[in-house]
Amino acid sequence: MKKNGEFLATLSRGLMVLRVFSRESPEMTLSEVAAKTDLSPAVARRCLNTLVELGYVGKKGKLFLLTAEVLGFASAFIESMNLEEIVQPHLQVLRDKTGDSTSLAVLSGQEILYLVHVSTHRMVRVAAGFGTRFPAHPTSMGRVLIANQPQEVVDSYLQDSDFQKLTTKTVTSRSELKLLLGQVKRQGYASVEDELDYGIVSVAVPVIDLSGTVLAAINCSTVTTRVDREQMVQSRLQELRDAAQKIEMELRRYPVLADSIRSSAASHQTKS
Repeated sequence: MKKNGEFLATLSRGLMVLRVFSRESPEMTLSEVAAKTDLSPAVARRCLNTLVELGYVGKKGKLFLLTAEVLGFASAFIESMNLEEIVQPHLQVLRDKTGDSTSLAVLSGQEILYLVHVSTHRMVRVAAGFGTRFPAHPTSMGRVLIANQPQEVVDSYLQDSDFQKLTTKTVTSRSELKLLLGQVKRQGYASVEDELDYGIVSVAVPVIDLSGTVLAAINCSTVTTRVDREQMVQSRLQELRDAAQKIEMELRRYPVLADSIRSSAASHQTKS
């Protein structure tokens, strides 16, 4: 990606260091951080020490770890985008009507990023919440979001993505995914069962702005012991579409969230 004269490489490296911590790597040594970020040990050390001074990173012996201060970034987004007023009430109503967990997610590269999740507190192995990321290909929201991208973006996604097989039912064939994405775009929804994990079924629909651009997706998800995929579509689809329409109306009243999502999408397309 070509960078303009206002680009601060130091800030970029610091953010890269923050993002490298994960569930799989909650604590890392300096050399591990350097390896995961492709930064030299000297640069990684300066970034880490600066973040320690600012309070975003802690240190335990030779190990570095994130502190709770990083949650300030998420809180600022939630508050400034009015997520609790714009989206959450409609997903809560949907949850109460269906008994399913409900969520809103946006596309983030080859993944979906959860912005709102209203849980039924059912015991499932795959937990979700604000900031959770999943691969797009085995999820109903991911398929809705990918299917409604410009054709060149869809083609690039199918060509460049690494489609991991998470269960024996996860579709990883590029040709099969291409057919599925075309079907999703035509029918206006996606449904998935046992592809992200066994025992999970979901259906999703798009959230669309006034220009016809798909900004986000919302879904209902539950366990297959309650309802199968066909029943899920028959009983939840209209409820989902009604909720999506209400969220779309809210986005017209509070356009800053829609603008934020568009800016994020444009940034990812520029990087790809």
